[in-house]
Amino acid sequence: MTDGEAVRLRGHHLLCLLTYKGLGYSPAFVAGMTATVARLVAGATAEIVEGPDDICEPLCRAEQNPHCHETTVPERDRRALSLVAGVLGCTLGIGDRLVFDETLRTRLRAAYRNGAFEPACALCEWQPLCRDIAASGYPDTLFRTSGETI
Repeated sequence: MTDGEAVRLRGHHLLCLLTYKGLGYSPAFVAGMTATVARLVAGATAEIVEGPDDICEPLCRAEQNPHCHETTVPERDRRALSLVAGVLGCTLGIGDRLVFDETLRTRLRAAYRNGAFEPACALCEWQPLCRDIAASGYPDTLFRTSGETI
């Protein structure tokens, strides 16, 4: 773990991590997402939060019309949490914590590839790219350890 603080993550970013390969809304978003991925791969705990998280909060303060305040985002968060909880067979809500070890990443990626999270991603502009990344076996994604196979 890189530090004692948990990484704050909103619901739909749990899914974005799975297919992340260094692309995003802006250079600042990419920098924040890449740093967050690195912390999680190093073993940091993720804490589920409502609203802007460690990835998008700096952008929400700096940008005039950040995407994190679009009306569809909170619904995407709720759907993502519900679907992830269903795949994991548990309840999952604000304040809960997860450690994304290889087993959890593999389990969530398999569910993503099989379409389990489609309802949470339905309104996202990145969905076609993420679907292609999943279908091709998650090549070049950053959310994994160096020896991890997908």
